[in-house]
Amino acid sequence: MKKLIVITGASSGFGKEMAYLFSRAGHPLLLIGRRVDLMEQFNLPNTLVRKVDVRDASEFEKAVREAEQKYGKVDLLINNAGMMLLGNVWEQDSDEWQMMLDINIKGVLNGSKIVLKDMMERNAGSIVNISSIAGRKTFGNHAVYSASKFGVHALTETIREEVASTNVRVMLVAPGAAETELLGHTTSDSIKEGYQEWKATMGGTSMNPKYVAESVKFMYDLPQEVIIRELLIAATKQDA
Repeated sequence: MKKLIVITGASSGFGKEMAYLFSRAGHPLLLIGRRVDLMEQFNLPNTLVRKVDVRDASEFEKAVREAEQKYGKVDLLINNAGMMLLGNVWEQDSDEWQMMLDINIKGVLNGSKIVLKDMMERNAGSIVNISSIAGRKTFGNHAVYSASKFGVHALTETIREEVASTNVRVMLVAPGAAETELLGHTTSDSIKEGYQEWKATMGGTSMNPKYVAESVKFMYDLPQEVIIRELLIAATKQDA
């Protein structure tokens, strides 16, 4: 059996595609998400499914340790769980700000802390943080979401520098617009309509999430002594 991979936000979108891809490659998995029923329907072998709020460090760690008891140490953590609630600062509910900051930043920090010490002791292991093109450039109605994703870029690069001497890889993938459920989190109908109009400029559809999954696997499959620090991937017709 190959090494254990942990994927957060695994019930749909990028997480779902990565679950199928890594399972086909023979890896045991810990799948973490809000909708356990959907993840169980994947019916993947050597897979543990747990409902975990990534903001809860103790709950998160409990699931990881359970999977490690069964499948061995985590070799790859994919911090994929995220929340996108678009809106402008003067109108958006501050509770939405807090939710994005907690899930998008604190969730990544929690997962990283759980696995890093052991990876550093073993001089092996990888973390891939799924950010966004909105972590590199700004968009209207994305102020807080972009702030959270710029934060993911910053913490990823900082941690990478800190652990590089231990041969642990900390990597980042920044996808552009993709066919996931992320937009559905937004509560403003007018903003969602505008987003769909923007997608129409790409030919009516945005990037298939399977290409993000394949990119993550390519990064992971490189030798441990080689790292792709950051990958930006988007539909060719996405001009922003």
